[in-house]
Amino acid sequence: MQVTSPDGDGGSRRLERRRPRRQRVFDDSVPSPCINVCQVDDAEDLCIGCYRHIDEIRDWPILSADEKRAVLARCAARKTAAQPAGEEFDPRTTE
Repeated sequence: MQVTSPDGDGGSRRLERRRPRRQRVFDDSVPSPCINVCQVDDAEDLCIGCYRHIDEIRDWPILSADEKRAVLARCAARKTAAQPAGEEFDPRTTE
């Protein structure tokens, strides 16, 4: 017994209409700045471990390499601005 679709062509027209899904390729050439101290400061929406904004954390997998480097530069600037002069940052001692 042969099963046919209501249009009588065995469903082949439906398959022809489907467009192939574009394969998403994520850029992993720039490593994540995550240091596994994942706590977001509610006041500024910044991670106290890597200094990324919550949106930057969310978007990291889909950013280009250039965009990731720009995020890293902003993180470094935030880290420098947050540290008192001459002190090394230690996320375990943050309040």
